[in-house]
Amino acid sequence: MKINDVILRTVVQVVVFIILTIAIYLFFAGHYTPGGGFVAGLVLASAAVLLYLTYDAEKIKKGLPLDFKVVAAIGVTLALTTGVAPVFFGQPFLNMSSISVPFPLIGEKELATVMIFELGVALTVVGVVMTIILSISEGGED
Repeated sequence: MKINDVILRTVVQVVVFIILTIAIYLFFAGHYTPGGGFVAGLVLASAAVLLYLTYDAEKIKKGLPLDFKVVAAIGVTLALTTGVAPVFFGQPFLNMSSISVPFPLIGEKELATVMIFELGVALTVVGVVMTIILSISEGGED
């Protein structure tokens, strides 16, 4: 018997959009207020888990063809590269550099290398959490 879950799928589409918006806000607000890559990564992973719970796993894998182990590896590489790169320029490990960039409509904003580090943390968290969740969901069938 197939259950008609149109309402659930419709609500999840809206909720996932809201979750992704919050994750983006948390990522960019993390430099000066609570938030950042770790929290944004957890929120992003929660959106992906919600999609996996609502839709068929094969459908999600077709629409989101990511190997989350690779996502975690890219995140660790980004974070480490951001930490090691200043050493080659005579700066301390994890030294932050920044520039002010004028953006149309929103004005001048400061862009810092810490954003790349936070992106690495976010990708690592998403990759690890999703790998764990998917491994648990597959289960060990004996």
